Amino acid sequence: MEGMIKVSYIVMCKNDINKTISIASLLGNEKVMKAIKSEFATGLRNLSLSQEEESSIFIKTQKEVFEVTVSKNDFADLLEFAEEDARKHKRIKKDCDGIELINILTLD
Repeated sequence: MEGMIKVSYIVMCKNDINKTISIASLLGNEKVMKAIKSEFATGLRNLSLSQEEESSIFIKTQKEVFEVTVSKNDFADLLEFAEEDARKHKRIKKDCDGIELINILTLD
């Protein structure tokens, strides 16, 4: 496999989500606060929720990573070859409009 490049990509779709939510905004949401209290402090009263450090959680669509191997000579066309691979294997479905390259690895 000398002179080859392994390209990893994901298919991007219309309904994908990639969102960051602060813990402070979560704790400020009454429904979330009630759910936490009922799950971890059932039957107890006069409780408050707080945090020690500012932190966030991430909500994003879980994606399958696909790979295609191409010649090093085709480096300039990596995106095109990955899109071709996705179309050839019918990975781009309704409401999916393209791909995102996530890793490029040179194989020796």
